[in-house]
Amino acid sequence: MRIATSTIFDAGVRQLGTLQTGMAKLQMQMSTNKRVVTPSDDPIAASRALEVTQSQSLNTQLATNRSNARSSLSQEEVVLNSVTALLTDVQDLVVSSGNATFTDSDRASKATELEGRLADLLGLANSTDGNGGYMFSGYKSATQPFNQTATGADYAGDQGQRQVQIGSTRSVPISDSGTGVFENNPTGNGTYQTSAATTNKGAGIISSGTVVDVTKLTGHNYALDFTVTGSPAVTTYNITDNSTTPPSAVQTAQPYKSGQSITFDGMSMDIKGEPANGDSFTTAPSQKQSVFTTITSLIETLRGGALGSTGKAALTNGLNQASNNIKSALDTVLTARSAIGSRLQELDSLDSTGSDLNIQYASTLSDLTDLDLVAAYSSFSQQQVTLTAAQKSFTTMSGLSLFNYISG
Repeated sequence: MRIATSTIFDAGVRQLGTLQTGMAKLQMQMSTNKRVVTPSDDPIAASRALEVTQSQSLNTQLATNRSNARSSLSQEEVVLNSVTALLTDVQDLVVSSGNATFTDSDRASKATELEGRLADLLGLANSTDGNGGYMFSGYKSATQPFNQTATGADYAGDQGQRQVQIGSTRSVPISDSGTGVFENNPTGNGTYQTSAATTNKGAGIISSGTVVDVTKLTGHNYALDFTVTGSPAVTTYNITDNSTTPPSAVQTAQPYKSGQSITFDGMSMDIKGEPANGDSFTTAPSQKQSVFTTITSLIETLRGGALGSTGKAALTNGLNQASNNIKSALDTVLTARSAIGSRLQELDSLDSTGSDLNIQYASTLSDLTDLDLVAAYSSFSQQQVTLTAAQKSFTTMSGLSLFNYISG
């Protein structure tokens, strides 16, 4: 059989090229420690690896989002912790201001101290988030939320809560509106509020009251009007429902005894001291009140003086009302802090899940694309031997010629 010289050369060159290409590819895999360097190496594995890589990138971004959310929530927690401490101080001031030995000057000093606390509270409510925005402005992060007024403070933000996606199907609020933290404070005992008329002449002090039967609550406004007649004086009271048209009598000519419970329509309270003829007390459904309004009213109460038994009773009624409202404001702040704690706990849980997912994704990518180094080194050595043999064989074959045999 005759074989043309060109055929020998062509076959040899193709074989050497194939072997060299194989070695170059294997060398690239070994240098990157990847079995799939280009999609053509394993189209199915490359496609699956792309999907896993995209999922891994999303998981990494969500981890970054959780880190940012944790930072924002931690900043808010620090501010609310300071608000809690400040409101606790205000509560202590309310209690100490009721000291029977205090003079009007002493209470005026307490009022001045409260003005400082009010300014501090406004500063905390107008805290920034470290990114140039206000913490409690809702979506209006560029707008200062609170501006002081004669009766407390006006809110300029909105009710929005900025949110960050922390999971594939979960977003978490990273802020709270100023209304939710500082203004949504139920007055009185949370269901209704008692108060004494400013025109009272006697020394009656009304309690904040309790709910004894929720099924009988009407949500109406009531008046307790006192009548003092005779000698010796006999004190009675009438209870009127002012929410009906015309106002309707609930109880009439009830004998009054200091400290005795007064119960009607699911509510119970007591009045201590000696009301004067014509004195009036009221109950009304609880309303939402700003903590700034509460403190401002407290300052006015302390500066109002306490002359005689009537003045002392008015002071005590005002302090009791302020104490209830400050407690309500403190409860609202503690509820907000509890919600922040729950969000931080959820972030920790999702971080743990995200970490597990990263391990899973890395393992899957390794199975799909990583190179078996032992097998690769073995294959590389084998191909190196094969290439060397092919090169020597080609050299020998290309040197053959009929003239070698003739001359021999």
